[in-house]
Amino acid sequence: MRVDRRGLLLGGAAATLVPAAARAAKVQLRIATPMAAPEWAMLQRKLIARNAEACEAFYAKYVDKRDHLLVFERWGANDGPDDAAEATNDWAILHALGAPDRILTLTQRFWEGHLKQYAATRTVDVPIARAGMYHRDFPVQMDWQHNSEGLTTFNVLGLSAPRDPALIVRTRRFADFYTGHDPSVRNYDPAHRVIRSVMNGSRGPMLRDATALDWAGDPFEAGERFHMEHGESTYQQTLDHYVEYTDVVGDNPLNLQATTLALNAYALGGGERYRRWALEYLDAWVSRANANDGIVPSKVGLDGKTAADWWGGVYGWGFSPVVPQTGERENRNRVPRSITAFLNGTLLTGDSAYIEVWRRQNARINDAGRQRDGKFETPTMYGADGWYGWKPGPYRLNGFEIWYVTQRADDLELAGENPWVSFLLGKNETYPVEALNADLARIAEREKRMREDTTTRDTRLADWPLDKTPASVRSLIQLMTGGMHIARPPWSSTSPNQGGVVLHCRLRYFDPEKRRAGVPQDVAALVHMLGDTSTEVTLVNLGKVARTVVVQGGAYAEHRIETVTLEGQEVAVGRRDFTLRLEPGCGARLGIGMRRYANAPTLAFPWDR
Repeated sequence: MRVDRRGLLLGGAAATLVPAAARAAKVQLRIATPMAAPEWAMLQRKLIARNAEACEAFYAKYVDKRDHLLVFERWGANDGPDDAAEATNDWAILHALGAPDRILTLTQRFWEGHLKQYAATRTVDVPIARAGMYHRDFPVQMDWQHNSEGLTTFNVLGLSAPRDPALIVRTRRFADFYTGHDPSVRNYDPAHRVIRSVMNGSRGPMLRDATALDWAGDPFEAGERFHMEHGESTYQQTLDHYVEYTDVVGDNPLNLQATTLALNAYALGGGERYRRWALEYLDAWVSRANANDGIVPSKVGLDGKTAADWWGGVYGWGFSPVVPQTGERENRNRVPRSITAFLNGTLLTGDSAYIEVWRRQNARINDAGRQRDGKFETPTMYGADGWYGWKPGPYRLNGFEIWYVTQRADDLELAGENPWVSFLLGKNETYPVEALNADLARIAEREKRMREDTTTRDTRLADWPLDKTPASVRSLIQLMTGGMHIARPPWSSTSPNQGGVVLHCRLRYFDPEKRRAGVPQDVAALVHMLGDTSTEVTLVNLGKVARTVVVQGGAYAEHRIETVTLEGQEVAVGRRDFTLRLEPGCGARLGIGMRRYANAPTLAFPWDR
């Protein structure tokens, strides 16, 4: 083992990323072997089409001609701008997988429309939003549980539109709210490597105790005129929900999700300084975890030092506020959500040491486990009296994310059972058809909710449409790309509800004839196996016209494809992607040898690199 410049323990040689400009000769392959149309392939194409149809219907019902969401606009962590932004969650990914261009157009239109809608919406009582809930197209001041949720769509738009000037400008602007490059917004202190408050945004950090009003928003007819997703029946209960949400000054690991903005700014061509900042900030937290017995602390002072009550702070290890409806305390530790930043670190460096921090933390929590009534249990919370929040069995939170990066058998064992992973291991052959049918059923259920919804713009809050927005892409991400769908709760039984996460996958596809992201018309893909240095995928053309598809290693072209084996013949590739021509009605299973996380991340399309 050795220690690198960040003080991380590393094994083996240091990762050396290949710049985006580095490329070997283009590789073109051809599949001309007839293949009977597999059931999974027909269902996959059907699911893409049904998604697009249902999204059109949702847009017609819940979005007006100005591209504003038809809801009662208000500020608040329960039902504020971040919830409005989530109305088109997964639509951008749907397009990037191969849905019609119309879906991308609607997604972009809605994003622009909701920005104007909430920039023009003002509070009366909440001080920070009296001039608008968005400033410079970004939330004025909110925590990163909610900021990240509101950025769920924005953070994946680059998959389909990496040359969009507005996206490029906004991504850099948003990132610079945190890099320190924008002197008008002092969220970040570079001297101490801290984001200075749990509450931050385009108008800077909150450097005082937060009030319930800051979180809950102006008075409104909660529980009378509006359904409340969190169960409150009065506005007073909404205030009481947040009465203990005061401790916001100083840094919190949820703020690490701001590194996603820097990752995307870098991948969209913004330059090395975005990568440097993301790693500088992330490395500070790595050091804090190392000094805190392997646990990422949840409270860091303005001086950059971990607080004596390291478990403190809003959404920290010891955050168990009272639920006003019941009078009982509820555990709301959101530290596990910050794993997304450690995944970002892996993308930006190719260095598995970042996810190793999370492996050590999970091991430390499991070491704190105990036997009770003859059964093993582990904690999920920590306070002044030590560990609490005990749950049966080993601590598995984020286990599949850890395994996805490491591909280690022992990490998979710790992660627990998952039907998709069982399929990848050859133990669950029916999973593809079952998963695709489940997503088709999910769309049908959401269409039913839309049809039966009798609310109006004046009687629904921004979170009301969220269980009706129909995009259902989990099976598509898993089966087509060999990827994780962390945004939809839960992608596994051991993953938290998570917003704003980028796509982590093994393969991506592009249509070189239409010059867009996603598989061409009539083409379907099924990833059968994932290994540390290998992937197996079947590609099939269900149509009567030949199709050409570019196959790329990873969402950000981060994986280097070394070889492709087709019908017993191995072809050297040695680059980020290869091109495949699929004759009509033909398909084959390909074995792909790869070096994961070998390339610097880029969102540029293959023909633009």
